[in-house]
Amino acid sequence: MQNEFLWNPTPSSSNTEMARYLKHAGERFSTHDICDYDSLYRWSVDHYDDFWHDWLHYSEIIFDGDATPILEGSGLRETTFFPGLRLNFAENLLRHTGKSTALAGISESRIHQNISFDELRSQVGTIQQQLRQHDIRSGDRIAAFMPNIPETVVAALATSASGAIWSSCSPDFGTQSVVERFEQIEPKLLFCVNGFVHNGKVIDCREKISEISAQLPSLTTIVVIELVDLPNGSQASDDWSLWNDWAAGEKYQPTYERLPFNHPLYIMYSSGTTGKPKCIVHGAGGTLLQQTKELMLHTDVQSGDNITYITTCGWMMWNWLIAALYTGAEVTLFDGFPAAPTMTRLWDLIDERGITHFGTSPKYLGACRRRLTPLKTHQLNSLRVIMSTGAPLQPEDFDWVYQSVKTDVQLSSISGGTDIISCFMLGNPLLPVYRGEIQCLGLGMHVEAVDSQFNPLAAGSSQKGELVCKSPFVSMPVKFWNDTDGEKYRKAYFNERSDRWAHGDLIEMTGSQGVCGGVIVYGRSDAILKPGGVRIGTAEIYRIVEDLPEVADSLVIGQPWRGDIRVVLYVKLKSGFSLDNVLQSRIRSALQTKASARHAPGLIIEVDKIPYTRSGKKVELAIRDIAMGLEPTNREALQDPTAFDEYHELS
Repeated sequence: MQNEFLWNPTPSSSNTEMARYLKHAGERFSTHDICDYDSLYRWSVDHYDDFWHDWLHYSEIIFDGDATPILEGSGLRETTFFPGLRLNFAENLLRHTGKSTALAGISESRIHQNISFDELRSQVGTIQQQLRQHDIRSGDRIAAFMPNIPETVVAALATSASGAIWSSCSPDFGTQSVVERFEQIEPKLLFCVNGFVHNGKVIDCREKISEISAQLPSLTTIVVIELVDLPNGSQASDDWSLWNDWAAGEKYQPTYERLPFNHPLYIMYSSGTTGKPKCIVHGAGGTLLQQTKELMLHTDVQSGDNITYITTCGWMMWNWLIAALYTGAEVTLFDGFPAAPTMTRLWDLIDERGITHFGTSPKYLGACRRRLTPLKTHQLNSLRVIMSTGAPLQPEDFDWVYQSVKTDVQLSSISGGTDIISCFMLGNPLLPVYRGEIQCLGLGMHVEAVDSQFNPLAAGSSQKGELVCKSPFVSMPVKFWNDTDGEKYRKAYFNERSDRWAHGDLIEMTGSQGVCGGVIVYGRSDAILKPGGVRIGTAEIYRIVEDLPEVADSLVIGQPWRGDIRVVLYVKLKSGFSLDNVLQSRIRSALQTKASARHAPGLIIEVDKIPYTRSGKKVELAIRDIAMGLEPTNREALQDPTAFDEYHELS
């Protein structure tokens, strides 16, 4: 059954970059009969080499060298794109000039900042000059323990301009969590802040910086941004350099070292809740092509727009967000607690800054759904697109956006991950929005839902399958750091089939948008519940349980039990409620009625905390391990490292 239609593109959609590119592709590749998004998508995956080559030129990426051959090598894993091409990521992001705002810094820690494109280039050039003076060279690693502020963007672009490799964590990470990431890549320099303000509280980072740096013998330089006023001065060590000293004095324009297409740009990390975080290396060229495609075409970010994503520097959405500089749009960086001083803070920000593209999480939208009606309290005239990722967006949140936020807004649930520093499926200004569905598959991303034998499942069949990608794409990781023989990389994505990238999500292709979408994500496939052999996505249970007025949050696992799998549901209740027999019966009845008898838990347990990773994802596998008597290895990967404690007591 097709989901309810909620939004249709307006006549102005003909002015979107996607519409212009569709027209361009239809004219240039006329033999393929490209006339709508469905046919455009099919061409982009059937002829992915032509598509990526065309996008390289259409998007006006700055490069030199030869763009042919487009592909080198055979097989999905072994293929590399554009072996004869050289570029610099920072050069492309800094291609715009002028006095219009490039970066707006909105922070709890200090007054707001506005930095023009000209000022941004100058700041990047000045910090790059300091990097040279401190012997930073191409291939060196630079680490950052930083919040989402303009200095972080400046430092990252100065790193890229120099050919060095950037890797960042948020300052709310625990010491162990930071060290477990950075010690693997042996950074030469560390950028950090002396402290920050979160929800009105000043957090002093100086002791943590000392502890981290003491465990990173590769460091030769530590640069501290004095973000907040602290007692006894801003520094804990005379050996630390100050950002203000680096940025003072003579100003420089950046110079760019153009490097091979796959030269490492970023090192990202897996969540680390079930083992030491994997170090995922992404190349400059693939990241640039993929993210510009997503921002310009799928998200329709154009010069003069204003985009923000509520993220930290420990989540890939920060890397994705700053790529919007390429479009000439203003990028608004938000650093702080989204509900401080009130729950309306981000909706206020949209009106204050004229935000056109607002990115957030299902958790935030769900919290707003229970408390706010922005349609009645805010103008939101500038807002064209709302994006959400980090977990499946529930159908009820779709309803709330269109009933209580704005009727003429494109709601784009997007899904991909750190592994690809981008999305497999996302929004599209030319397609309608259906309740509970991601609009479409991304151009050039040959995604299928497959059964356990890797047979593709037909769109519209109502069957759930594993998300796989069957063709090479430009933002595949270059490698894993310290993975000499590539075995960690192979096991992560190609363990069962060398000709398919297995992403680890359980999805359904609804067929509502033809061959290109829509898509429903049911959760991680390795966390799928299989009572009686029936595959159940955890998101199916969350949407029903968390819609009950007594339930604040929940987490579900599948526990081996008497030769089968028992569904175990943990619930965090709202104040004033307790898990009595009546409520347990209501929970089971809701799941049986709205889903099936298989969805009803064999055991319901009340807890005080639901554990989340720092990027806002529920930690299902670690809780399953605890229930089976195993010990998760990295508590500090959690937003709250104490969240595991009560689960140990319950197991």
